[in-house]
Amino acid sequence: MDMRAEVEWVDSRQRLPEDGMPVAAAITGRFASDDADERDPNAGQEFWLVRPMYFTTRHFAEDGREYHDCFVDSDGIVRLPYGRDRDDLQDCDDPITHWAELPTLPGTTVHYLVGEEAKTARANALGEGT
Repeated sequence: MDMRAEVEWVDSRQRLPEDGMPVAAAITGRFASDDADERDPNAGQEFWLVRPMYFTTRHFAEDGREYHDCFVDSDGIVRLPYGRDRDDLQDCDDPITHWAELPTLPGTTVHYLVGEEAKTARANALGEGT
């Protein structure tokens, strides 16, 4: 069984995912430097990394703030698409530059299975199916 997956990266300035879609998101930002002045926007080491997230058109944070068209990670951190006005998210210094739809489960055309279907699909993908 061929287990390779191809990923198509989409520039977040050009198009956003569908509401609720789980994605791989490329985040850009700058790590804080221990010895640098915190007010210096160029202090620290630049980074660009990929994290799993989901996209939503409307999100309510634990503090009650409402966000629109944003990416949310498993820790509840909200990030905006790159280049978007940050008026509604003052603490978002790590925007999403690109996103990609997550690959499907091995040997399937879906991202999510539950119950007996999950057990059967997993066993088939591991070569343990009957």
